[in-house]
Amino acid sequence: MADQFDLTIIGSGPGGYVCAIRAAQLGMKVAVVEKWATLGGTCLNIGCIPSKALLHASEMFEEAGHGFKALGIDIPAPQLNLEQMLNHKSETVASNVGGVDYLFKKNKITVFRGIGSIPAAGKVLVTPQTGSQTEIVTKNIVIATGSVSANLPGIEIDEKQIVTSTGALNLEKVPNKLVVIGAGVIGLELGSVWMRLGAQVTVVEYLDRILPGMDSEVARQFQRMLQKQGMEFKLSSKVAGVEKQEDGSLKLKVEAAKGGEAEEIDADVALVAIGRKPQTEGLGLDLAGVALDERGRVRVDGHYKSSVDGIYAIGDVIAGPMLAHKAEDEGIAVAEILSGQAGHVNYAAIPAVVYTNPEVASVGKTEDELKADGVEYKIGKFPFTANGRAKAMLATQGFVKILADVETDRVLGAHIVGKNAGEMIHELVTLMEFSGASEDLARTTHAHPTLSEAVREAALSLGDGAIHI
Repeated sequence: MADQFDLTIIGSGPGGYVCAIRAAQLGMKVAVVEKWATLGGTCLNIGCIPSKALLHASEMFEEAGHGFKALGIDIPAPQLNLEQMLNHKSETVASNVGGVDYLFKKNKITVFRGIGSIPAAGKVLVTPQTGSQTEIVTKNIVIATGSVSANLPGIEIDEKQIVTSTGALNLEKVPNKLVVIGAGVIGLELGSVWMRLGAQVTVVEYLDRILPGMDSEVARQFQRMLQKQGMEFKLSSKVAGVEKQEDGSLKLKVEAAKGGEAEEIDADVALVAIGRKPQTEGLGLDLAGVALDERGRVRVDGHYKSSVDGIYAIGDVIAGPMLAHKAEDEGIAVAEILSGQAGHVNYAAIPAVVYTNPEVASVGKTEDELKADGVEYKIGKFPFTANGRAKAMLATQGFVKILADVETDRVLGAHIVGKNAGEMIHELVTLMEFSGASEDLARTTHAHPTLSEAVREAALSLGDGAIHI
């Protein structure tokens, strides 16, 4: 007799495992199919979590080497122990992955190891690396298989010298020269890690700006900060080829995005970080009749249902930003919908963070989008140079920028560049969830001295004016 479940989820990344736990809380019998040896998907194993471990460690290394003296802490120049830094990353991953194992056991979720495919609605076939296949009979299926790194044609990834984010998290030594192809979040984060550890980093970007999709003023200011740190940029440029040299180095052929004379750049390592693409291959979606869009994503309705009854999809395999927390919220929403509740995700209030130093965080509309939509808006800004806590921490880079509707004062978007921006953005997310006005935020008491006071001051500047500038 085949195993029978209320819900079977293919993929145990943030979307899949959160969906599984919420469904189990709501009384469903849940199965999860995972092809990897560990749970947690890209995010926990080779993405968000390990990269943050290296970002933090490299920031501490840089601070010890360059920031302590001004604070009256005299120490010898720090020595990099890359092996231990990578061990810290691995231990962080193991702890998080072990946490998901514990939660699955606690919620009585059954895990099937192997590649999941869908022969038809109500059935999932699990093909393990060794042994026979297992067929799961299930009332509903959620596809939560995530995404994989996109590659450039003609460039062969070996994850040693020509790497994706996966290889960039495991380099055995600090490269003298690192070329990052793509000025998006992943490229800038990992480029900054190796730059702090001693690499000379050059970023090649096809567009004429960094961080596509983020507020253009924020991107311009942030690029200047990265350049002051030593990161070089070649914008409006494309990599036409990468060749391995006899001496073990790489030679990249770089030309203008619109075409023209090419130049050559030497590198020890090239990181391809041009984005990610949905992971839908091998699922048998064509046989099951599940419709995909022009970018290979599963087409879903407002309740995450695909073109086939009983088959749903969430996270990176459907439209929207490829963010772990977006997938988590969709996982919760679809579990609640399947149990008869009103699961919902507010896509207008999903924060995004770049975990560099300083951090960049945003939520809602950019100034570019409001202009394009013809919305009348006002801007409130406040720099961290005027914030007392930032001065005490030697963290005065950056600013808070809030965009509000001229007529209603409702906050439409917010953008922060600065220390701990990823933590500070959430009061603006909450404000937007309740359709709050900038005056609501301006009249909310903030503890002194804190970096978050800059958020309140930006809100005050949308009214009669900030106090401290």
